[in-house]
Amino acid sequence: MELMRIIINENSDQQILFLKESEGDRMFPIVIGVYEAQSIERRVKNQASQRPLTHDLLASVIEHLGGELQDVFINELREHTYFAKLRIRREGEIIEVDSRPSDAIALAVTVDVPIYVAPDIIDEVGQ
Repeated sequence: MELMRIIINENSDQQILFLKESEGDRMFPIVIGVYEAQSIERRVKNQASQRPLTHDLLASVIEHLGGELQDVFINELREHTYFAKLRIRREGEIIEVDSRPSDAIALAVTVDVPIYVAPDIIDEVGQ
């Protein structure tokens, strides 16, 4: 998937980002928090921060513990809520860590790794 668009409304706690199939036309929205939206937007625009942000910290922790973020996987949609996994490679194994999709996407943009979405989710919500 590709991050297609971020809509930030400073008058609301709910922001929207759109993911689009890399090799297709379908896309879908995910509602996220303002902090995550700003973090993702900052990365997309290559705006540096003076101090590490939360997603920088998480990327650093993964690396310092001998892991490498392989990708993020939005794996489930249940009762209008998306669920995601961080897939971390360490010593030849893949470790899956539960994550909110907004944090997973922000981390994927920070580390520049692929974002995957389960086919059944795209089939259900893809426009």
